[in-house]
Amino acid sequence: MKDKLIIFDTTLRDGEQSPGASMTRDEKVRIAKALERMKVDVIEAGFPAASPGDFEAVEAVAKAVKNSTVCGLARALEKDIDKAGMALKAAESSRIHTFIATSPIHMQMKLQMQPEQVIELAVKAVKRALQYTDNVEFSPEDAGRSEEDFLCRILEAVIDAGATTLNIPDTVGYSVPHQFGATIGNLIQRIPNSDKAIFSVHCHNDLGLAVANSLAAVMNGARQVECTINGLGERAGNAALEEVVMAVRTRQDVFPCDTTLDTTEIMTCSRLISTITGFPVQPNKAIVGANAFAHESGIHQDGVLKSRETYEIMRAEDVGWAANRMVLGKHSGRNAFKTRMTELGFEFTSEAELNEAFFRFKQLADKKHEIFDEDLQALISEVSVSAEDEYIKLIALSVCSETGEVPTARVTLRIDNQEMTGSSNGSGAVDASLKAIESLVNTHAILELYSVNNITNGTDSQGEVTIRLDKAGRIVNGLGADTDIVIASAKAYINAVNKLQAPNQRRHPQKGDV
Repeated sequence: MKDKLIIFDTTLRDGEQSPGASMTRDEKVRIAKALERMKVDVIEAGFPAASPGDFEAVEAVAKAVKNSTVCGLARALEKDIDKAGMALKAAESSRIHTFIATSPIHMQMKLQMQPEQVIELAVKAVKRALQYTDNVEFSPEDAGRSEEDFLCRILEAVIDAGATTLNIPDTVGYSVPHQFGATIGNLIQRIPNSDKAIFSVHCHNDLGLAVANSLAAVMNGARQVECTINGLGERAGNAALEEVVMAVRTRQDVFPCDTTLDTTEIMTCSRLISTITGFPVQPNKAIVGANAFAHESGIHQDGVLKSRETYEIMRAEDVGWAANRMVLGKHSGRNAFKTRMTELGFEFTSEAELNEAFFRFKQLADKKHEIFDEDLQALISEVSVSAEDEYIKLIALSVCSETGEVPTARVTLRIDNQEMTGSSNGSGAVDASLKAIESLVNTHAILELYSVNNITNGTDSQGEVTIRLDKAGRIVNGLGADTDIVIASAKAYINAVNKLQAPNQRRHPQKGDV
């Protein structure tokens, strides 16, 4: 039998470190359950010591997930490890992932420590983590720029201390495949007790090589890959889970291992992440992009019609493209709606929540003839905003825009249970609407991003608007969807403002990365 390749998903931790991609506790739980259905082996739920909100989110994921190992990140500090241990207390299967920097530049400039001090702290951290779980992972941060001899020394020491997984991160995306693969192979050969631990990799995509580096490592003995859905992550992102998994699955003639993931859940996870974070997937993205299995060339179309294998190396159905195309409409009942939402990974917590979602579904069905899964994902992202977070709510919006005249907008908002009306003009209908809203909420935030995507095809498609606001260095994403793009824009702006108003939505500080 072939070796098992362990898939360690860090969408909830490293993925959340993308500017604007912060997730609420409930959103993290939804994503974790979707990853669990996909049979991801390890889910890194967050950094418990970073903030009370992150602690609560990791704790909630630990309670909700039963069939995957839930992991918490911790610096090589006692207080971090204790926080992670407490947050993971309710998990059926837990792991603590501790790390410390090992490259000369990090040890000298950031830690201001000598190599022997770093080894001592790493060993103490692993031993401390073993008080909470027998599943301990250690990462030498910035391993891609670390000296190989020092890596051998520190990794041998942490294995002796009880670490069961050794993660070799290319923290700054500096490595290239042949060199990174050789490093993994050398470490496994040179470390005397390497057979007592699983070697893992965590690659960043700064040079566009995260997946290639990860696969090179697998070919040289790594048996765990740390990755994220849609390649989400800091800076240019991480290795994309869907690309790693499908590369290994498709090229079983090359790889000496395979995963146990249910790949038919990939598309559901991809859409869920995109909806919650507001990060759209580019059309030509491998595996999950809208064009991944599309053919326009006449030669390609002819070949696929005669035999799919002529131009498709994978079946679209194997990654979930064909499985989730059930279409709902205005005649669909509550049971069909609830059943489809369950299949998409959303469980209603109360009858009131189901009623609200079904009411919004019917409103949308009056505007659109057919409602697809993408519409439902967008709808649920609106419903899942809790009452306490909806400090500001859109009541009414009217816009006047005609040729040769300056567009004007009039908006009524409910702000802290008090209705207020404001108006403004602008260079266009959207500009006027957002300025009218800003005249009432007075955030003084900088609009960093305004993006529009159609959720499905057709002129009656919902427009999905993503807005990114920056207020004094705090970045939030707002998401809105509607068949009217002006209303969708207003919803997105208000969604972002609500996040600015909610203390429990704050992103945790970046205290380190692997």
